Amino acid sequence: MTSNDLSRTDLTRDIADGDVESIGAKIDWSLAAATGRRLSRPGPKTTAYTLDVARTELADAATRAEGPVREVTGLADGLRVPTTRLLDREEWVDAAAQSMQSMLGAGSADEPTPSGLAGISAKAGGLQAGALLAFLSGAILGQYDPFTPDPDTGEPGVLMVVVPNIISVERSLRVVPSDFRLWVCLHEVTHRVQFSANPWLRQYMVDNLEILTSDAGESTSEIMARITSTVRGNGQPREKGILGAMQLLQTPEQYEAFNRMMMLGTLLEGHADHVMDAVGPVHVPTVAAIRQAFDKRRTAPRNPVQRIIRALIGMDAKLAQYIRGKAFVDEVVGAVGMTAFNTIWTSPVTMPRPNEIDEPRAWMQRVL
Repeated sequence: MTSNDLSRTDLTRDIADGDVESIGAKIDWSLAAATGRRLSRPGPKTTAYTLDVARTELADAATRAEGPVREVTGLADGLRVPTTRLLDREEWVDAAAQSMQSMLGAGSADEPTPSGLAGISAKAGGLQAGALLAFLSGAILGQYDPFTPDPDTGEPGVLMVVVPNIISVERSLRVVPSDFRLWVCLHEVTHRVQFSANPWLRQYMVDNLEILTSDAGESTSEIMARITSTVRGNGQPREKGILGAMQLLQTPEQYEAFNRMMMLGTLLEGHADHVMDAVGPVHVPTVAAIRQAFDKRRTAPRNPVQRIIRALIGMDAKLAQYIRGKAFVDEVVGAVGMTAFNTIWTSPVTMPRPNEIDEPRAWMQRVL
């Protein structure tokens, strides 16, 4: 979603000319990484000892979380435990830039930047992407990257944990550090298990991203006609917020791909939150206090600048994914159990549709 937002802000003139290349080719990713590193804020002040302890505990927690997650989900049984990367903020920026470049099929970072107008566009995209990465570098606790190769095996898929951000949040929440670290790892390891057990999810994402970032061949007049028709009430019903903006700016095919990606994200995040709450009481002694403090932090009022930035990059939509997705998984698992729920991982056909994510019984009736 974020990648497509960037394409719409910087490349409007290319759309007008009917000459849209893939979004990845429009971004200088080396410049994006350099910009992100330069703009990222330093992490909290810690001693070398505190940092070493945190890294050791997080590495251990990421490994220990794998067993309980596999047991609760019934997924990935017997597969090896993949690598976990422990990163600071600047290292995360580099890793995220590499991942986005790989995900969008933009080639190697060592390739020369195009010359002329294409080069100017690529550098502008790089500056925008770098600013976004810098902002996110202080907000991301952990992330499963299904596209970057595991350094041990060469197979795609690496779990990344941003150590200074976890230290910062556990301090602000005043929770037990060792418990919070395991709790965070339970969520991220669930994503690792989801993709390890269902390798088709990676290609599903790639296929939809290709549609989202492809040349739609639309002119400015065609886009404006769709916007005008919708405003007059002649077009298809419009969603609210960022979904509505995407609906207006994308072709119907792109918007369908966008919806599929949104539903996938909602499922993955909701499933991970469900697993956290299922595993937590047994393995994390202070899980109730952590959940209460963390949910309060998620919904806490923010200053106007933060609200604008969060809206522009879709972070509030991300929060809605956690809430809607968890409610969906809770109801289905409560009704039919985890084994039957796992039918959802069979293929794209069994993924929840937009009208089903808030009506779990409609999904159960269609799929089960």
